[in-house]
Amino acid sequence: MIYLKRLIFLVLIITSCGSHGRLTFEGDITNSLTEVSASEVCLNSDIVWTIQDSGNSNNLFGLNEKGQIVRTIDINNTKNIDWEDLTSDSECNIYIGDFGNNNKKRETFRILKIKHDDLIKTSAIAEIIEFTLPKKIESKDFEAFFLFKNSFYLISKENKKFSVFMIPNTIGKHQAILRSSYNLEGKNNKITSADISDDGKTIVLLNHDKLWRINNFESDDFFSGDIKKLSFKHNSQKEGVSFKTNSKVLLTDEFNGSIGGNIYSFNIN
Repeated sequence: MIYLKRLIFLVLIITSCGSHGRLTFEGDITNSLTEVSASEVCLNSDIVWTIQDSGNSNNLFGLNEKGQIVRTIDINNTKNIDWEDLTSDSECNIYIGDFGNNNKKRETFRILKIKHDDLIKTSAIAEIIEFTLPKKIESKDFEAFFLFKNSFYLISKENKKFSVFMIPNTIGKHQAILRSSYNLEGKNNKITSADISDDGKTIVLLNHDKLWRINNFESDDFFSGDIKKLSFKHNSQKEGVSFKTNSKVLLTDEFNGSIGGNIYSFNIN
């Protein structure tokens, strides 16, 4: 029965993909990955990198766009405390955001760097960027970040107004810098993933049922730019977004009951 419900859901997605602004179904993620929490595509690559969140293995997985695992890398010098998002740089070094914090009790957060040369291996040693939040700021939960001009920008997961923190892309220990706060219009706006286009001109923020597209911003004052809500026409537990081109993104969602566990593409223009 679960398989039948999931098949019906896929048929609905596939038959709706011909219209501009709707999700296009690309692939069904292998059943062995039920809690995918991120997606990342390097420049000039067809591999969709993903991870699973807390309680799962410390593996970085490479998928093809049909959702099949083509690479599995064991990150063998660290544990998966709560891996939530991925980003990459121009050299295709992959960064794992170990900063999930559901109970709001974490004091120390980490970003794990996996070097490009290790992405063809079965195991890797992560370089670690460790950070704390500024004093007098209460602990935050994070599920989204991206890399801009060699600094990471993390977005807190909030019901309403969220905060944006900056951390330098330098191995070692740091204190995050609070850069801005913002409140998106409407409801159900908890940010579950984020990415920036390869040309550095467009940012996307992910919710379960929509994307927020931001462009024409000045430096890292991102919310000085144009902000547009792009709806998906359906709702699922979407946890990963990454640019495939400067105008198209790939998304992943967690398998939840009879729905999810898929890769989609979406035209943001």
